[in-house]
Amino acid sequence: MRRRVTLLLGLPILLALTAACAENGNRTTTVGDPSERWGSFHRRAAEVAEAWQPGPAWKTGYVPLEAPTVLTGDPKFSDETKLAFQAGWYREQVAIPPTRVGGGVVRFPDGTLDVPLVSAAEAYRQLDLGDPPPCEGRPKVPGPTVEPGPDGPVATTPATAACTPLTVTGVKLGTVELRTSRGEATVPAWLFTVEELAVPVAQVAVAPSAVSAVPDAGPSWQPAPEVAAAQNVVSIEGAELTWRVGVGACDTGVQPLVAEFDDVVVVGAGVVRGTGVCTDQLKLEPVSATLKTPLGARTVLDVVTGSPVSMLGG
Repeated sequence: MRRRVTLLLGLPILLALTAACAENGNRTTTVGDPSERWGSFHRRAAEVAEAWQPGPAWKTGYVPLEAPTVLTGDPKFSDETKLAFQAGWYREQVAIPPTRVGGGVVRFPDGTLDVPLVSAAEAYRQLDLGDPPPCEGRPKVPGPTVEPGPDGPVATTPATAACTPLTVTGVKLGTVELRTSRGEATVPAWLFTVEELAVPVAQVAVAPSAVSAVPDAGPSWQPAPEVAAAQNVVSIEGAELTWRVGVGACDTGVQPLVAEFDDVVVVGAGVVRGTGVCTDQLKLEPVSATLKTPLGARTVLDVVTGSPVSMLGG
């Protein structure tokens, strides 16, 4: 993740901003004049940055900003395996060790932290979220169907059903890269080999007692009609930050909005709201921005809620 100074990105014409430099403690940003189009975003971003006061655990503990189930590479999903992964459908064909191992170490860019670990069996219970429901017209066990006629051939169903779980064939203790409040960290994890996937599925092994919660949201805000909230961070590549925003089905003109401060980056989007009759649904739109410098350990905050924006899982 990266830096930006309250810049509006992606507009076909660069807006002329009457800027005033605002300094708050260790934060510096350029706030747009209230008369310009995205003034509500700039004012709210400065408010969010000023209110962001996380506790000591944010800098000294383990505060994950991603889900504890992580793919270790490209799984080469099919539609069926992607559905099973997202739903948490697993079955084991190997013994899962129930014994807890010794402690582990989380490695941050700014240091390390000793943490207790859960057993492989405990991690598997967190990974496995239940059994898939039966699929209409596709039973789990293949077999003959009703003959189409007195002398007709017997049809059979496909051997692989759509609603089947992923098959765990091995498990070992390893590590996974995970976004945290202290930047990208190397975290102990149980790596489950899955027959249907090209890479293992990692389940973070840090015991719940060592996991600190994300701080409460900042001050509430009724967003201006033209500003949309950030839902999750999709990717961080060098100085390129991509996140998703929630917009209406008929909204158009989605523009990434970013405000950079010394210790946080506030994101959202500008939209042109649809008029007339439209379906009532939330559509997730990806937007990207190139920050002035890599994000490092700075926190990405949503302009509407004031809360940290977590990485998109799986």
